[in-house]
Amino acid sequence: MLESVVDHDVALGDVPLSGGTTLPNVTARVTIYGTPRDGGANVVFAPHALTGSSRIAEWWSGLVGSGALFDTARWCVVGVNALGGCYGSTGPPSLAPDGRVWGPRFPIVTVEDMVDVQRRALLALGIERLAVVIGGSLGGFQALSWARRYGDSVGHAIVVAAHDHLRAQAIAQNGLAREAIRLDPNFHDGWYDEQPAAGLKLARAIATLTYKSEALFERRFANRPDRAGGDPKKTLDDRFDVDGYLAYQGVRFAARMDANTYRILTRAMDLFDLRGAEANPERTRLTFVGVTGDQLFFADHIRAVCERWAAAGWDAAFRLMHSDHGHDAFLAEARELGELLRDRL
Repeated sequence: MLESVVDHDVALGDVPLSGGTTLPNVTARVTIYGTPRDGGANVVFAPHALTGSSRIAEWWSGLVGSGALFDTARWCVVGVNALGGCYGSTGPPSLAPDGRVWGPRFPIVTVEDMVDVQRRALLALGIERLAVVIGGSLGGFQALSWARRYGDSVGHAIVVAAHDHLRAQAIAQNGLAREAIRLDPNFHDGWYDEQPAAGLKLARAIATLTYKSEALFERRFANRPDRAGGDPKKTLDDRFDVDGYLAYQGVRFAARMDANTYRILTRAMDLFDLRGAEANPERTRLTFVGVTGDQLFFADHIRAVCERWAAAGWDAAFRLMHSDHGHDAFLAEARELGELLRDRL
């Protein structure tokens, strides 16, 4: 059972961005589970991954809630929809000063911009300190950026299934996903009235190939025909079971994601790079978590990142999560992740 849940739309006015422009009339959607105490001494902040929202308990219930690592009877858990998002914070679907949606005009934002907006929103709500910042994937980028930018107000940053930069192969995969959206005839250069569903479905399929491990795909699907019917031995249009799974995920995704938002947030991931920023360590403790079978952020690479930050003087530790879910394990097996992290808390 969760403690009280409150959504806040925090008006921040004009926000300067890393690219040199200023974004006017910025709003941050903040969700708070429980009650913050002592300026935030009991607060866990969970920045979300690519398709998440401020409502953490809706997508990370195994980590947040009764009996979970962050039980809201003890902790106050806070989420903020990322700048550039489509779930309440200012993003491409928001209205620009001219009364029209920003759409493809929305400026490029960085992970650092997201974190700066989060910081301003939390301060506006009286939350000055964070006991823990924890995030996976893009959320992990944000957690590490919080430690680097605001280390004097963060006790512990937990970076799950994420590096301190995006490697070239992942940048290429993001580019392919954005191109799939751009080539959808319904995209209209970003000025669509309805979501370009075909492009979003293909973008999701490209991404899902890196979100799950090869072992999981083999165990679940192998080379079996689609359980929904059809025979791929007879016609090219009939699918294998794994094709049906990707199609199903694409339909769900296209129903809840904004195409311009997807393009903006994946570019923010591409631009993230804190190599060299590990110098002059803050007091923040760091925990890096790698996942076996992760084909987007390989566990060995994350271990090397942890070692580099530790060598620079940070209190940094590495944990390895064993899971066939690969990159998605931090969502699919959140309770197991929580048990892995208990000793660090």
